[in-house]
Amino acid sequence: MTWRTIDKVWVGLTALAALIIVAMLVIILGDITIHGWQKLSLEFLSQAPRGGMTEGGIFPAIYGTTLLVILMTIFVVPLGVLVAIYFSEYADRASWLYRISRSAVDNLAGVPSIVFGLFGLGFFVKGVGSTIDTAFFGGNLTFGQPAIIWASLTLAVLTLPVVIVSVEEALRAVPQSHRNASLALGATKSQTVFRVVLPDALPGVLTGGILAVSRGAGEVAPILFVGAAYFLPHLPTKLNDQFMELGYHIFVLTTQSPDVELTKPLLYATVFVLLALTFLLNFVAVLIRTRIRVGRGR
Repeated sequence: MTWRTIDKVWVGLTALAALIIVAMLVIILGDITIHGWQKLSLEFLSQAPRGGMTEGGIFPAIYGTTLLVILMTIFVVPLGVLVAIYFSEYADRASWLYRISRSAVDNLAGVPSIVFGLFGLGFFVKGVGSTIDTAFFGGNLTFGQPAIIWASLTLAVLTLPVVIVSVEEALRAVPQSHRNASLALGATKSQTVFRVVLPDALPGVLTGGILAVSRGAGEVAPILFVGAAYFLPHLPTKLNDQFMELGYHIFVLTTQSPDVELTKPLLYATVFVLLALTFLLNFVAVLIRTRIRVGRGR
């Protein structure tokens, strides 16, 4: 067998593996779309659940999921960008701070999601929240309880490694000549980073936000302890309110319903809405990223 033949065999195997992945995705999405589309209606999308959550709609869960993802993105992207800038532009690879922080990011990416939920309960709810109640609310239970602010912060910690890695790669992809030209013109290091390197890597920053949205929107385990409500037909209006979330709502319908066949159409429709909402948020971010790239002529 010649090397040319071996190359063709490997190309065929890798192409087959890619086709299998695509086929699995098409089958899953097709099954969810076919069964979920039947239950969709304006009432389902715009009303609160009722009748033991077997009637009405899922609007509180849609609203809660969207608000959760937006708050998570607001918290995680700035912090992730700052850490990535340190790793890419300022860190001494031989320093102990770089080695420890790099190891922390790598280990953080491998922690099971349920552990983040327990961390959020202990640190944010019982630690930070109780401290705020003691300092500003006379010990009354206000922030020392599960709330959407703690759920979004917990998901921000969960998705932080994703943002850091993607933004760091985008920063390192900026040609070194751009930095050298800026420094040669008299700009300081910080001016070069924030006025030359970071704007050039902005599409990569948005990519990190997209990946964070994709990861955080479908997570259930981390928010079980820190804010998600079993049944809450009204919308959250304050940062210390609890909320309904699509992923948790699916979990509840799957595990708590006495009649699986009755709730199966609701499950399919809710999963379809969750996927559609995730794709919509990603599409908006991709559209913004594309417009920025076109505007920069890249």
